[in-house]
Amino acid sequence: MTLIHNKKALRDYEVIDKFEAGIELFGFEVKSLRSGQGSLAGSYVTVNPFGAILQKANIPPFQAQNVSEDYDPERPRRLLFHKKELVSLSQKLGTPGLTLIPISLYNRRGLIKVDVALARGRKKHDKREQIKKRDEERNIEREIKQNVRF
Repeated sequence: MTLIHNKKALRDYEVIDKFEAGIELFGFEVKSLRSGQGSLAGSYVTVNPFGAILQKANIPPFQAQNVSEDYDPERPRRLLFHKKELVSLSQKLGTPGLTLIPISLYNRRGLIKVDVALARGRKKHDKREQIKKRDEERNIEREIKQNVRF
């Protein structure tokens, strides 16, 4: 079940490869995500020798009055990859123009998982072409539905 989806990610980036990772969270952050709060807009993933880190993901506390005053909702959160995956990711990120972006946070067997995509940024004209192509496909589907009804 998807808890949070990064809608702009698929529009702004061309996805090359997808990965699944666990995420280190506090208990009140898990409750907050399960209640539908949080945002992945503007977030990204960095890879260093110690692991992968999710940056700028906004996960507010479930009950703000029960959290310490120094809590930061956009704090860096560690992602849990296998060591082989981290090595391959760091090699792929050596290619210019590629970045890691979170696509969604979801619940799987009681654990919170993150879909991370290796992606390349799209130019403005590429976005326009994608929108035109999607509109053409919708129109074709509509015409097919109308012709089937007769």
